[in-house]
Amino acid sequence: MDKIKIITIFGTRPEAIKMAPLVKELEKRERIDIKVCVTAQHRQMLDQVLELFNIVPQFDLNIMKSKQTLTGITTRVLEGLEEIFEMEKPDMVLVHGDTTTTFAGALAAFYKQIPLGHVEAGLRTFNKYFPFPEEINRKLTGSIADLHFAPTKGSRDNLLREGVNEKDVYITGNTVIDAMEYTVEDNYEFDNEELNNLNYEDKKIIMVTAHRRENWGEGIENICTALKNIVENNEDVEIVYLVHLNPVVKDIVYKHLDGVRRVHLLPPLDTKETHNLMNKCFMVMTDSGGLQEEAPHLGKPVLVLRDVTERPEAVEAKTVKLVGTDVNRIIEEANDLIRDKEKYLKMSKAINPYGDGLASKRITDIILKYFYK
Repeated sequence: MDKIKIITIFGTRPEAIKMAPLVKELEKRERIDIKVCVTAQHRQMLDQVLELFNIVPQFDLNIMKSKQTLTGITTRVLEGLEEIFEMEKPDMVLVHGDTTTTFAGALAAFYKQIPLGHVEAGLRTFNKYFPFPEEINRKLTGSIADLHFAPTKGSRDNLLREGVNEKDVYITGNTVIDAMEYTVEDNYEFDNEELNNLNYEDKKIIMVTAHRRENWGEGIENICTALKNIVENNEDVEIVYLVHLNPVVKDIVYKHLDGVRRVHLLPPLDTKETHNLMNKCFMVMTDSGGLQEEAPHLGKPVLVLRDVTERPEAVEAKTVKLVGTDVNRIIEEANDLIRDKEKYLKMSKAINPYGDGLASKRITDIILKYFYK
């Protein structure tokens, strides 16, 4: 057959980080004609990743709107992809993870009967509203996919329990580990001077992100209350909170933490800056999914500010700990790591279950085998 035409689709920064090394690997293969389509569900943060990895999309739906809804995102992606698929007639579509772009991209491929590969398949919390809408996005995508690239054995097992044919499921590791090979540098200098001026040797710098939809309101309020207590009762601690641009999150964070001594409120960093801050910091507190995979690769303990996680492998490996959004629980668990060196070392030296940096190569090899049997 002629070259395999593959279209990769992603629209948010986390998707882009994890798809970028796969795009770069696909570009290396002579038998593959790779085209990139971005939906720009998140515009600014997506563009930062594209620039970092030197990826120029062939198609950009540019769908982002102020106060966009899930319905609006879904319909704009479906309509935009229909035109692209009719024109390009790809042999396969690749989507990643669990965003609304992911589900809409999978559905658009299904409507055109195009084979679908799902990268980072099989993550589950088994609660359709936590995280919302991601849990249902990934389950529906899994119902459509032809090839399932599961990052871990646990993810594969989830798919098999749901009736997915074993021959269509592959354990590959997580491509986010591949991405960090491009981004983390020794003696890194930040663009932000506030970060360059932090004392990473003598202070315990805690990196924080918290923005997920299920934490809006009381959850973010509780997280901020706990962070204020932690920094006020540990003189050797400084907090760097990367505050999401969404006013629903930003307004609460600034109300509680703006002006608090040793708390640094910064806008989201680009991927390279984020990875290097993780590399330098003491530990991470987050409700992000991706950071649960990335930080342990760098030996950083993670306190997960959620009640459930679709990444139980990290909990089992003891690289992360679920603490939820209860104020007292957050304070207690953070203080344990700050004050108990043995507990800290036990978490920081646990083996990361998410792979060895070769996931993109494995996925590409599997795709080639799928077409060249």
